Amino acid sequence: FIAATGASLQEHYGAQMLRAGFSGVPYKILAVESAAQGQSLATFLGWSVPARLSRWVLVVLPARGGEEVRLSDLKGQVVMINFWATWCGPCRQEMPLLEQIQAKYEPLGFTLLGVNVEPDSAGALKWLEKVPVSFPILFDTANAVAERFGVEGMPSSVFVDRDGRVRYVHRGYKPGDEAQYADLIRSLVKE
Repeated sequence: FIAATGASLQEHYGAQMLRAGFSGVPYKILAVESAAQGQSLATFLGWSVPARLSRWVLVVLPARGGEEVRLSDLKGQVVMINFWATWCGPCRQEMPLLEQIQAKYEPLGFTLLGVNVEPDSAGALKWLEKVPVSFPILFDTANAVAERFGVEGMPSSVFVDRDGRVRYVHRGYKPGDEAQYADLIRSLVKE
């Protein structure tokens, strides 16, 4: 989908936005960089993208092991930041698939970060004992990072390119979305 241009691009993504985002359950495309035209799809379609989505935000979050993770330290990597909560059914369904994505694309310069947004991280830690993942799990107990990235629902995934530019935001999860994630990751790691 990255290589599509012109009216077909506008029709395709416009239809997806109507089906997905404006029918009451926003979960699809908010911003995609059009490789063919070098501009964001949102700009191409005349949609506004909040300025807070344009570049890395200065963020330090505590991780599951007690260390702190700086998002800026990941510049040079393609990064998927997945915001999730244990009370979110689609988040629980998506987590094992995210583990597979991390394992497959990590050798290509890809990093996945799981950011739990619950005020008390104890429930997330307990749940992760049953559904172990190898990618870093961070805790945004005050939702400060989620707000800075414009996250409004769970799960939400933010895709950031090697230069630290937010290229895509995906809201929600339904079976099959992982194929869309994989397409985007492959495209971004090739750049």
